[in-house]
Amino acid sequence: MTKQPMTKQPMTKRKTFIAACALGLGLLTGGGATAHAADVAIGYIGRQEPPREPLSFVEPILEDEGLQGAQLALKDNETTGRLLGQNFTLDEVIVEEDGDPAAAARELLGRGVKLIVSDLPADALIAIADLAEASDALILNARARDDGLRRDRCRANVLHTMPSRAMLADALGQYLVFKRWTRWFLVEGPGEGDKKYADAIRRTAKRYNAKIVEDKPWTFETGNRRTDSGAVNERDAIQGFTQVGDYDILIVADEEDQFGEYLTDRTARPRPVAGTQGLTPTAWSRVTENWGGTQLQRRFERQADRSMTERDYSVWLAVRTIGEAATRTSSADPKTIEGFIRSPDFALGGFKGQPLSFRPWDGQMRQPVLIANPRMLVSVSPQEGFLHPVTELDSLGDDKPETQCKF
Repeated sequence: MTKQPMTKQPMTKRKTFIAACALGLGLLTGGGATAHAADVAIGYIGRQEPPREPLSFVEPILEDEGLQGAQLALKDNETTGRLLGQNFTLDEVIVEEDGDPAAAARELLGRGVKLIVSDLPADALIAIADLAEASDALILNARARDDGLRRDRCRANVLHTMPSRAMLADALGQYLVFKRWTRWFLVEGPGEGDKKYADAIRRTAKRYNAKIVEDKPWTFETGNRRTDSGAVNERDAIQGFTQVGDYDILIVADEEDQFGEYLTDRTARPRPVAGTQGLTPTAWSRVTENWGGTQLQRRFERQADRSMTERDYSVWLAVRTIGEAATRTSSADPKTIEGFIRSPDFALGGFKGQPLSFRPWDGQMRQPVLIANPRMLVSVSPQEGFLHPVTELDSLGDDKPETQCKF
């Protein structure tokens, strides 16, 4: 039976929804044939790494961090894609520990995959972004926090779903200033990431007129905490290390989680601990339940048999960003998708109570930052009173007048 051609009269919202559902079921094709799904190819590049040894037996050893977030986001994309005649695929590439991520990216690009999620450190991300083959690709950085990637090392073909260290430090700093805890004791670890995190805290202190009254490098070698004498040694060492002038809060920079956890409840003065341990600024935490977060947490736990981490969430955001743009534009064309992602019309729901979008000056995703301890969501930044002429979300990290990024 031949169907009558559809008129081009404007549809109501109800008719639009019915048409979208029918398209997803292949009912709006001539002669009743099934519509050919538009393929949206998403690349994911990760690297095999030795799993981090957790400080406690309570914590799981994570061997699939990041990838689980990509796989959950793919399912979310497919849920809407089926209704709109779109088929989402995830081309997963896991590079050997001593492998070349740039070579892996060339293979993806050679297969025509122009939308790539990078779950890699900063140097590997830069190597991929600088490939000649990647000049017309869009790379979403879901792991590297380095502020340099949003400043003098920024790339025009890179967007960031992982918050920068400056954003995290500003989020924590706003909360501490709101609480009037403005005298900080900063402890900097020996790692490269520790130094960058500490620098971000120092920048935030100047920005919000807080004072770092003590600034000390961590030099104590932690022993075996599971031996009979381990806890005693740590207690005594930290007691001596923290015998300094008065302060409101100790801020620790220990991104590798080597010593920061030992400081809580062992300082010479009864003071809280914040930073990379204790009261922590983060893109995501397993304790958040607000704005529908419980739904996302439970779906992730059913899939991965563990809690969602900040890295999982940032990868989830990156894959969902592509899915949202493909859905809103009804397109599988990478340039159309990228154009919408970069436009003022893009907004992604990220279970944080506000729509998320990207800053045009450095490619950073605007998003609230959670302030959490291991058992409780304490607050969310931006804090009340930290105003901005466009959006309070731009009070976290480098604002447009401050940017050093030159695309």
